[in-house]
Amino acid sequence: MGEGQRLPDAVERKIAEHIGLYLKDPEAAHVWDPGVIGVPGGPVRTLLLTTLGRRTGAPRHVALQYFRPDGLYVVVASRGGMPSHPAWYLNLLEAPECEIQVAGFHSKAVARTTAGEERRRLWDVVSSEQPSYRRYQSKTSREIPVVVLDLAR
Repeated sequence: MGEGQRLPDAVERKIAEHIGLYLKDPEAAHVWDPGVIGVPGGPVRTLLLTTLGRRTGAPRHVALQYFRPDGLYVVVASRGGMPSHPAWYLNLLEAPECEIQVAGFHSKAVARTTAGEERRRLWDVVSSEQPSYRRYQSKTSREIPVVVLDLAR
């Protein structure tokens, strides 16, 4: 995880396995059941986000649940309600150019953190679809970022 507290080793292993599967077989990894890491609610759609490490400049992969309100690609930097932002989000703040893979679809993208009315609207959508985000927000004093991944044109 890098920043602040770490996730339990068993959770880190399951996430690493999912990323590995996404790199080998993106169609099989597109839908994942986060129940294996203690997140209830059943299978969710995931994308593979590739950022550049802000310290190393090396590609970093993370598999994230995503949402498609209004045809956008939206991800949430919840980190399970931990006090600091996830490393992938910090990487995007430093270098918002990234790549996404959604099953067999691959594209360059530019990340932007939503604010104001757009954030409120998207937060309502994503937290309705994934109620765990509300619990995570209640555990932390930071506002959990809602990030739009705008596809390159």
